[in-house]
Amino acid sequence: MAGVLATTTACTSVDAAGGTAAHEPSSATTTSVGTTSRPSPESTAKPAPRPATTHASEASSGTKPGATTALAVLATLPVKGRAAMTGYTREQFGPAWKDVDNNGCDTRNDILARDLDSTTFKAGTHDCIVLTGTLPDPYSGRSIAFTRGQATSSAVQIDHVVPLGDAWRTGAQQLSPATRELLANDPLNLLAVDGPLNGQKSDGDAATWLPPSKAVRCGYVARQVAVKHRYHLWVTTAEKAAITRILDTCPTQRVPVGGLVGVKVVTQKGPSGTSQAAPSSGTSKPATEHPAVAAPISAYDCPSWAPIKGNESSHLYHLPTGASYDATKPEACFATEAAAQADGYRASKR
Repeated sequence: MAGVLATTTACTSVDAAGGTAAHEPSSATTTSVGTTSRPSPESTAKPAPRPATTHASEASSGTKPGATTALAVLATLPVKGRAAMTGYTREQFGPAWKDVDNNGCDTRNDILARDLDSTTFKAGTHDCIVLTGTLPDPYSGRSIAFTRGQATSSAVQIDHVVPLGDAWRTGAQQLSPATRELLANDPLNLLAVDGPLNGQKSDGDAATWLPPSKAVRCGYVARQVAVKHRYHLWVTTAEKAAITRILDTCPTQRVPVGGLVGVKVVTQKGPSGTSQAAPSSGTSKPATEHPAVAAPISAYDCPSWAPIKGNESSHLYHLPTGASYDATKPEACFATEAAAQADGYRASKR
């Protein structure tokens, strides 16, 4: 369906068996729509586009999708430094691809059926398993032929608009496993896209990667804003600046509609899996219950239990004993040097 990213866009790749290879570049080459493969005898032609009501919904928290501008919703998102990748794995977001909307089809095939044109389905699967189709790729503007198979499936991949790695570093590690599973399978956050471009994007946010097609960038960042708003994620300073620059060129751009119905965001689990209720009082927890990384509490200060300041731009970390420590503006805070080093930071000169 060519209009999927007219108001939107997407990071997990697909394999021939319906599994995933998250954020890995594909070696497969895309092909022109003129070389579409002939459907196999076991396939059935798709008579008409699947109704869009399958995933139509309103965001369950805050602003109704489509009811206000993306710039207005962006202004409501918290701005913090990136948290560490400590503890991140694809498994933290549940199995790929789970049938979270209980429509009888797994999420991967739902998105292929939604985004591809001229689709055919495997017989006997109730129009679930997509065998062939043509993708009007939102990232490049090209038409890409999709044929299910070991050597061909990766030409079209399913991309997370807000990549799971980026989500982890901007609040998802504080979500419950069930909420993270919804985030990974919410059609609001998913698009079928060109495989190699999906690999190129990897876990990049709007400050580090944008679709080559400038025509879809407004919809792309608006969808990122909608996803981060729905799942209570934050944006970094650089990310917000990049999104703002794009939306300033299309100030009437609305946040998109769609996705799962009735999403309830639960923030009870930390990266270690231990119970971690949302802050509601000034009482400090025992140090053993704190995660390894936290966001700064002010422009110059980290929490007392995570005093090591990390600077994202230089990837240096600063200890409280350092000469410039009091003047250093942190973008991430670490409980230990080991936690900082595990996230790719190195010690500053003392």
